[in-house]
Amino acid sequence: MSRLQLCELVKYYRSEQETVRAVDGVSLELSGDEFVALYGPSGSGKTTLLLIAAGLLYPDSGRVLFEGRDLASLSRREMSEHLRGDVGIVFQSFHLMGGATALENAAVKLLADGTSPKRARELAGPWLDRVGLFDRHDFRPRQLSMGERQRVAIARALSNDPRLLLCDEPTGNLDSKRSGEVLSLLRDICHERRTPGLLVTHDLQAVEYVDRAYTLNDGVLHDGLNAELVLR
Repeated sequence: MSRLQLCELVKYYRSEQETVRAVDGVSLELSGDEFVALYGPSGSGKTTLLLIAAGLLYPDSGRVLFEGRDLASLSRREMSEHLRGDVGIVFQSFHLMGGATALENAAVKLLADGTSPKRARELAGPWLDRVGLFDRHDFRPRQLSMGERQRVAIARALSNDPRLLLCDEPTGNLDSKRSGEVLSLLRDICHERRTPGLLVTHDLQAVEYVDRAYTLNDGVLHDGLNAELVLR
């Protein structure tokens, strides 16, 4: 069972005018099949915290432990392997290749890890089916709706069977109906595969789909959803 521990994380951003404490002593633990939402207004430090959790950004102090291993102790090669093998990231921007099919886009992560094209398609195809695109394998992004493009991005993130799912505003470009479908899908995947998931979002309806919710304000983590802060 996978486990992510964020321990007293602090991250500063410095300029000539000021020093901003983007993440201010945040501690949070996710394990098993938990799907957790992190809310906050723009500039609250949500994306910074997500990048630290992934291992894409280092904190100024504190530790990130994944399955008991401190990410700061990993070599560059080990960190690359962690990002390719352990982590699935879904972004608000789909980052799909316009000239490639849905199946080819879903297989990109596997191809980058050295998987043969044939095997990559075999592994990615079932994930497209799982996200409801069983009849869209050969469609290119311009032929897909916004919701379908996001589903391709989700299939791509899951194609390597990650042990941690991180989602950065995945419903930001979707209407409320499509947002609900994507949130339900992400929750179900976390529960079925016993994979912890962290969702950074402004979407208030996400609270209906998650196991726990937190609000980040000025870098400080608070229990529960504070809608007034999110909407300000």
